[in-house]
Amino acid sequence: MRRLRQVQPMIGQAWTGRHVVLLHCTMNNQLINVYKSYHAPIEPPRENCAETLSQLLSIGYSLKAITAISPNQIQYFLVLE
Repeated sequence: MRRLRQVQPMIGQAWTGRHVVLLHCTMNNQLINVYKSYHAPIEPPRENCAETLSQLLSIGYSLKAITAISPNQIQYFLVLE
């Protein structure tokens, strides 16, 4: 009789693929909120939106889109591949 091998779950392995971050900022360069995928690497955000954006670009994120979401708010869409 042949025995079936049990597959062990891969707990602890890093998730690979794309990581996504959305920054919501005011027109006056103030950070409103950061939304990110669960395992996206990120440094602690700053109150200054430009500084937060600079941090994300320096760790490898690419800016994919900038969208006005209201007359006073901008959304930055960044991806790390």
